[in-house]
Amino acid sequence: MADPATFRAQPSGATGVLVLADGTVVWGRGFGAVGSAVGEVCFNTAMTGYQEVMTDPSYAAQIVTFTFPHIGNVGANGEDVESKVEGAVGCIVREDVTEPSNFRSIERFGEWMARNGKIGLSGIDTRALTRRIRQSGAPNAVIAHAPDGKFDIPALLERAKAWPGLEGMDLAIRVTREGQEGWEGGYWTLGKGYGRAAFDAKPHVVAIDYGAKDNIFRNLVRAGARVTVVPAKTSFDAVMALKPDGVFLSNGPGDPAATGEYAVPVIKALLDADVPLFGICLGHQMLALAAGAKTIKMHQGHRGANHPVQRVGEGWGETTGLVEITSMNHGFAVDVATLPENVEQTHVSLFDGTNCGISIKGKRAFAVQYHPEASPGPQDSFYLFEKFVGMLARETV
Repeated sequence: MADPATFRAQPSGATGVLVLADGTVVWGRGFGAVGSAVGEVCFNTAMTGYQEVMTDPSYAAQIVTFTFPHIGNVGANGEDVESKVEGAVGCIVREDVTEPSNFRSIERFGEWMARNGKIGLSGIDTRALTRRIRQSGAPNAVIAHAPDGKFDIPALLERAKAWPGLEGMDLAIRVTREGQEGWEGGYWTLGKGYGRAAFDAKPHVVAIDYGAKDNIFRNLVRAGARVTVVPAKTSFDAVMALKPDGVFLSNGPGDPAATGEYAVPVIKALLDADVPLFGICLGHQMLALAAGAKTIKMHQGHRGANHPVQRVGEGWGETTGLVEITSMNHGFAVDVATLPENVEQTHVSLFDGTNCGISIKGKRAFAVQYHPEASPGPQDSFYLFEKFVGMLARETV
């Protein structure tokens, strides 16, 4: 980005603004909800799936910069929503949102954003903002939209400065379900929408919801499981009372170390009881913490649908070394240098070498950092659901 002073003079027609905690002020055109919101500014490189991104609870307290310039041009619909709880607070795009051009669209993206309380900012040099994040890390900021163009910039700046950031912040508790739920949704097919889950005699998976994407549950059902979803702070005894054949640890937002204060003791007890475990994203980090590893805040994070991940662990047979194209959304990572001897690294990012998968030796427990349910490959990673549910099916015979 240029010198902050370059951006302080409000141009004619500016109805939106991004105020960074360092004093940088970036003007644009607001759309979606009116008001302001504070969060961490990140970037996502995916070309499609913007509605799924905006409704992914893992993006809670974040402002998403889309590097693909044409966001919103396929409109919005009721089927591409990943969760009804809090997701991203706002988004930043290059081009103005145009009229929808997709047969599945039921409303304009800006209208959908407004209805869901999310603030949009267009007309931004997203390449420059992305370079800034890559060079300096993800900044804290306030995004604001006012149709009359009136903003109290000093007040917005103070709010951005005062926000503590994601480190040390437990956000899972804000986005988890309030109560237990028997998952009923099936897999989506063109022209038919979402099917219904069958509740016959199948392996029973209890999914701990730290901010889960609904499509994960659909994939567990597709792989042959019956799913019960429980809140993030569900105790070990309450989980075991549901008689699970296996337990799934979901994705979610915030600092894993903070969420781990209440999640890790439960996961340790599940490991001691030899309950099969499968984790995704935050769930991957929770399993690593329970095994004795540590997590770290990343400089810019991984967010996009084109991240290459290689299988490096033992037990993959002929597929060892195979590369999967994956979807990622995380700003924290498992520190591979802290993995105990009984934890094997099974997957690694080919972008920067960070850890993307673990398996605990002597236990039926594994996890991945990426999102196999997002299917960017498109089916590169579905085997993980089959591996987990197949493991449970053998146990219940």
